[in-house]
Amino acid sequence: MTSTGSPTAGATLRLLDKADKEIVKLDRAIIGAVYKFQHDFRKNPEAAGFDLKPLKGHDRLWSARVNREYRALLLRLGGNDWLLVSVKHRGHVHRNLDRLAYGINQVTGAIEYVDLQVVEDDVLRPVLSEGEPARKPTPDETDESPLFAQYTAEQLADLGVAEPLIPIALKLTTDDELLGLAEYAPRHTGEVLLRLRDGVPYEQVKAEVTEPVAIAPEARGAGVGTEDWREAADRSQAVVITDDESLRSIIEEGDFGRWKVFLHPTQEKLVRRSFSGPARVGGGPGTGKTIVALHRVKHLVDKLPPGHTKPVLLTTFNKNLAADLRSRLLSLGGPQTLARVDIQHVDQLATRVVSEADPGNTKRRIDDAQALKEWRQLLVETGDNRWDAEFLSDEWNQVLLGQAVASRADYFRARRAGRGRSISRADRAEIWQLAERFTQRLDTKGLETHRQVAERAAQLEIARKNKIEERRRQQEEHGGPGNIHAESGTGAWLRYRYRHIVVDEAQDLGPAHWKMLRAMVPQDADDIFLVGDTHQRIYDNQVTLGSLGVNIRGRSARLTLSYRTTREILGSAIGILEGADYDDLDGSSENLAGYRSVLHGGRPFLRRADSWDKELDLVVEQLQAWHDVPREHVAVCVPMNGMADDVVARLSRSGIMATKITGEGLRGGEGVHVGTMYRFKGLEYRRMIIAGVSEGLVPRSAVDVWERTDKLRHRRELQRARSLLFVAATRARDALTISWHGSPSRFLKPLGADDVQG
Repeated sequence: MTSTGSPTAGATLRLLDKADKEIVKLDRAIIGAVYKFQHDFRKNPEAAGFDLKPLKGHDRLWSARVNREYRALLLRLGGNDWLLVSVKHRGHVHRNLDRLAYGINQVTGAIEYVDLQVVEDDVLRPVLSEGEPARKPTPDETDESPLFAQYTAEQLADLGVAEPLIPIALKLTTDDELLGLAEYAPRHTGEVLLRLRDGVPYEQVKAEVTEPVAIAPEARGAGVGTEDWREAADRSQAVVITDDESLRSIIEEGDFGRWKVFLHPTQEKLVRRSFSGPARVGGGPGTGKTIVALHRVKHLVDKLPPGHTKPVLLTTFNKNLAADLRSRLLSLGGPQTLARVDIQHVDQLATRVVSEADPGNTKRRIDDAQALKEWRQLLVETGDNRWDAEFLSDEWNQVLLGQAVASRADYFRARRAGRGRSISRADRAEIWQLAERFTQRLDTKGLETHRQVAERAAQLEIARKNKIEERRRQQEEHGGPGNIHAESGTGAWLRYRYRHIVVDEAQDLGPAHWKMLRAMVPQDADDIFLVGDTHQRIYDNQVTLGSLGVNIRGRSARLTLSYRTTREILGSAIGILEGADYDDLDGSSENLAGYRSVLHGGRPFLRRADSWDKELDLVVEQLQAWHDVPREHVAVCVPMNGMADDVVARLSRSGIMATKITGEGLRGGEGVHVGTMYRFKGLEYRRMIIAGVSEGLVPRSAVDVWERTDKLRHRRELQRARSLLFVAATRARDALTISWHGSPSRFLKPLGADDVQG
């Protein structure tokens, strides 16, 4: 390949995927120099200060000065079109020039760049960091046989594995080596190899991973289309840097900044696919489920005809997450996308529906915790000691409200599958009487629960849907359009509220929410798109979607690669889930098999203290050691609200600024973020401390009372506590410290907590 003339003033500069991940690891001063470089280079690459020149032995790979110490490596696509592939210290640029491999993938038609020397040094000859013990190999790794011995180089090439990496891939003998390679390899190569390693058949990998991104067979081969580097750049995971903020947003917005532009091919396929009905995307933390949901919303909006309505609903389970979704969608799609999307959390949506039907309703809404207090007070006042408040609250929420039970006779017929504790007909009569008194109590006090509101909203929307379908049938019978402006009882036009609904954190929605959402959108292609992970369920809302009219069978997909949490942290987090079973939202089981991270870092640090006061000292000590990270990128997570207050107070006395996360979000924007485990859902931090992970706190000691009276309830409460700790642990990106006082939580035993000395 030869360059085409000398460069002239003004240039198009693109950034290749993974070059940004190299840049973000540099010192802040060097990153600032990269920002200035891209600004000046786009203006005039001929400027003498850049010392722009091809590397020895390469005609398309050039280097340019970023500052005195660092140089940028760029592929010249032709004319003034450049692709930034790396930023290296000048002392490393001219070493092993023959090991810098780049070209156009003959299967995908995309540009690929790999520093083979770095890959071989870091993957095939890894050196343990100082003080880190050697990892004990797993049983399937002890024979040192190659992971991909059953495949030929030609087969891997046909799947689109980057050809310079095929000899390395065929030498891999451990999963650690494979994950290390995936960190450096082009994303398509990484996904192909990981799928094969997970036991997915060759032909299935070819159909699901390679064929969706493959170019036409006739376009493959030298001189037939693939030699056009500009066309190849358009097929690559690369972004044109159009202004000074383009690169800055990618570097400084973390994973979301990257995923705004570098969507993984598997994710891209899910975003653009047309589904014949409701579809679900699952996957562990950091796999990009929310990113897929946001891109899906933008994709659906882009297909809408011009208009000013909001036919797309984006919803989730609480206010803080809904606000975060709004901010991210604005960043992704701009005001024009936001203008066509209704963004509300499900309880807010239910309240709006009920308020439309009953605008004079002045009742105050209370959550499950407040409702439980009302149940306890009712039992005290009645002197009834046969039933406990927790059982009655669950029965009311999951059976009476969950099945819209309206009468005593209905309750006698109601299904109680999965409730654990069996009850007689006489028991049901007694419980029904208590439930009626509870409802009257709330009415008298001017209260209603969010679950009551959600169930009422569901029934209103179902009635609305039935009217719409009845009118449609009448129109079909009479062969005419009928009165298309007929109004419903709410005063709104008699039509479905939305054309498309996208749900984030789907595992935390309850049955009433799903009934409401199902009735809000017609049953049609691309009607409901939901993302979630039942391993992260933190509320007691277990549902079977099919029974609620949301039929996802045959339309489920799972993301398996985490781009947020290191594999060391991920391995510990998965250990927390040991011994627990999880569902898939549709009556079957689900696990995290094949869930992997492509990032590498240190192992989580476990610490024990003799008391909570001493543990607070450990928290301060750890934060002082992490002085090199901006405080807002660090968090401290605890089991109880009072403990969060203790942390904030201790940090303040130690001169460390901290801000508490509440139900309304952050109290302030500066300092270390502190909060309970519930508050960290949907957040992420570079480094994190989870403190107070002691037996009796995680899980709460009261949970074990259920082991004697209601084993199913006991299992579900333990599972919820595990999930909370799992969510907290997977908020950490680079480093995680877990501490406790007294005895460690039973959930930490698989991590070796019992061996930790104070």
